[in-house]
Amino acid sequence: MIAYEDNSVESRRQAIQAEIDMRKTAAERNRLGQFATPNALAIDIARYVESIIGQTQGSIRFADPSIGSGSFFSAALTVFGSKRINTAVGVELDPSFADAARNLWADAGLEVVRGDFTRIVANGSCPPPPNVILANPPYVRHHHMGREDKERLQRLAYKMTGVDVNGLAGLYVYFLLLATAWLEDDGIAAWLIPSEFMDVNYGVALKGFLTDRVTLIRAHRFDPDDVQFGDALVSSVVLVFRKTPPAVAHAVEFTFGGTLAEPHASDLIPRERLRESRKWTVYPAHAKNDRHTLSDGKGPILGDLFRVQRGIATGCNKFFVLDRADAKSRGLPGKYLRPILPSPRYLKTTIIDADSDGYPLIDRQLCVIDCNLPEPMVEAKHPALWEYLQTAKSLGIMDGYLIGKRSPWYKQEQREPASFLCTYLGRGSDDKQPFRFIWNRSEAIGTNLYLMLYTQNSLATMLRRHPGRAEAVHALLGQVTGHELRGEGRVYGGGLNKIEPSELARISAASFVKLWPELGYDVQPQGKLFG
Repeated sequence: MIAYEDNSVESRRQAIQAEIDMRKTAAERNRLGQFATPNALAIDIARYVESIIGQTQGSIRFADPSIGSGSFFSAALTVFGSKRINTAVGVELDPSFADAARNLWADAGLEVVRGDFTRIVANGSCPPPPNVILANPPYVRHHHMGREDKERLQRLAYKMTGVDVNGLAGLYVYFLLLATAWLEDDGIAAWLIPSEFMDVNYGVALKGFLTDRVTLIRAHRFDPDDVQFGDALVSSVVLVFRKTPPAVAHAVEFTFGGTLAEPHASDLIPRERLRESRKWTVYPAHAKNDRHTLSDGKGPILGDLFRVQRGIATGCNKFFVLDRADAKSRGLPGKYLRPILPSPRYLKTTIIDADSDGYPLIDRQLCVIDCNLPEPMVEAKHPALWEYLQTAKSLGIMDGYLIGKRSPWYKQEQREPASFLCTYLGRGSDDKQPFRFIWNRSEAIGTNLYLMLYTQNSLATMLRRHPGRAEAVHALLGQVTGHELRGEGRVYGGGLNKIEPSELARISAASFVKLWPELGYDVQPQGKLFG
């Protein structure tokens, strides 16, 4: 290895990184998952890895399967020193970054392999196995991956690691698994990846891999308010593990907030507890880590009392959702218009009353076009509606994914009005709820920015007999703590929280059964509800 100590190269790298980034739009970089690791963070990660391996692991054979412009290699040079790095290889798909990394770091001994790492590792043409991997893999979400490519990656991951990856997993999951297969036994890997896998169903396979197949040493989750990438709203975690099976009594260090060197909170979590935990973001306990779950799988949950379902996805709200007055002035037939709630940011109340037509008594009344008549019948019987629908072609709406799956294309998903709704996205800290529960006394349905709570089982029976208790139901929903809502949901960079129907359904309903013990008769084990 050539002796190489030149901090000016890192300055050049940052300038080149910025210049290449500027060539692409934000949407393009989001689709490609290109978010470079800040150099200071890369150095922190490399220093932590160095503290683990110390001098016991002599020479370093470095690798990064998504090298970019070389932020992690630069950090490795800073921390390990060029004399200790025996070999170094980086793989990069983007030709601009591959050329940049080669030009910047060739004199320092970095071999840059241009190509798709997942295909290189599949055909056996990877360089010899490294013993240290430092990586920030591309954050490409599953919906930006083609079906054939996704199926190829699923087959490859299963062949090389035995892990059956869920189709909703992002590209970073495949990178981590395949690069670990390439890593030398007993080697060390550090990964900077989105923390979403820690909470979601499609992260189960990766969590199983981390608890059973490798020895997970540390998981450091950054405070969601401290976004690591200025241009990507993603909450991040650093995973450090050794490629060796874990000891039975192994415990993992979970840290939160601050930096790797000085986290705000730290705790050792036994591996067995991790294997049983649905949500890993609840670790470690800390005032700012306000994610707690109350449901233990045995007591009553909201899913016992409510069927939770997302609101409708129209395919294009700007086209299908109109002001009620506008629809009337256009002469659109009322029988094919349904009342619908505005976006939560425009809804200023949590109790919605109705006018004589069932429309919500709010400042801006909206309706959604929902018609099941075939096109020839619409053209013959409802010319005003037909004229409006014809404008969709010039607006490009007909090319939409959802619209292409519907017949007729202007027929919406069917939802009955729900007496209670919950907003889908929100912010909030401490005990403040990130989501709002709404008591809907109108005939309006919600878009997919809402979760619709349909009463069922004994709660539905009780409200039919005692409709006046609906106010108390709404009050109990409003008493669900912000901690539990965040704990069951998931969080993104900048502190944006999201909750899915199955996650809301897991919220404890103990307060309902305490007030009305007869509701406890229908409580089901969570295993039966969620498989």
